[in-house]
Amino acid sequence: MSSVLTGKLEADVEIKASAEKFHDMFCNRPHHVSKASSDKIQGCDLHDGDWGTVGSIVYWSYVHDGEAKKAKELVEAIDSENNSITFRVIEGDLMKEYKSFVIKIQATPKREGEGSIVHWTFEYEKLHEGIAHPETLLEFAVQVSKDMDTHLIQGN
Repeated sequence: MSSVLTGKLEADVEIKASAEKFHDMFCNRPHHVSKASSDKIQGCDLHDGDWGTVGSIVYWSYVHDGEAKKAKELVEAIDSENNSITFRVIEGDLMKEYKSFVIKIQATPKREGEGSIVHWTFEYEKLHEGIAHPETLLEFAVQVSKDMDTHLIQGN
């Protein structure tokens, strides 16, 4: 039985950078995302564990819908072979509206030519029916991906 409170949103972003480079930045150097997308991501700090390891906790400062926000995320899974990483939000602004929020980012090389496709998946459970689905947050993620792509293809 599916509840009206649970949801799943997905988006694909075409980028010029390689899947490996994109994944490496999110997995091992997420603190560089703020350099690539400084208008959206203010910072990313390691709170526990090591960069690029499952079980580590990262703390994001970002601006979404014109508001400064925070998110503390647990790195739940890393699949370097398939260039995917899964974060579970455990604290922060999203927890005011969602009981659970999981973000999966997977970069896949394009079949032909240069570049890759970044696939974002948000799986969440809202606290109540009055809360909107996080479409604007997904659009935000798409824009951050494009900023990261520009940063990566410039050789950073």
